[in-house]
Amino acid sequence: MPNETKQMSAAGLNALRTREGAVLHYYNDIANNCTFGVGGLAHHGPCTDEEMRRPVNAADVNAQLAVSVRSAEAAVRRQVPRRELSQDQFDALVSYTYNTGPTGAHPVLSAANAGQDAQVVSHMNRNVNVVPRDAHGRRLRPVRSAGLVNRRREEAAPFQPPVPAR
Repeated sequence: MPNETKQMSAAGLNALRTREGAVLHYYNDIANNCTFGVGGLAHHGPCTDEEMRRPVNAADVNAQLAVSVRSAEAAVRRQVPRRELSQDQFDALVSYTYNTGPTGAHPVLSAANAGQDAQVVSHMNRNVNVVPRDAHGRRLRPVRSAGLVNRRREEAAPFQPPVPAR
């Protein structure tokens, strides 16, 4: 397997941290899900009052990030076994998988495995909606997120064809 020893690079990890931000407390994300740290989902639905008062330290955030990145790396390695990825492509797929989860990333990872870069870009650029939840955790209508549009543009970049020189 050509990607079996790949890990997210330091540059990829820094880009992920920048995209996600690091928050040292629990908060309700754009979809109204209880989140903390570097976009770490605590649970679906809004945070409780107790969670909102609960402090989170840098060690907790770094531990959550490390576990989640390792999980995303493993999913990329498992679902892209046939095609050798560049480091930038691997980092982009790990970032995408970190954000969407392995199930949400499956169409993108399948396209990447098949060498269908245009499909990777297309799938990524379509995945720019969030599904907010009401105060009771019930799903509402999807909403387009400008932040995800920008993030997907960055994540899709390593799969874009090179621009010819003039």
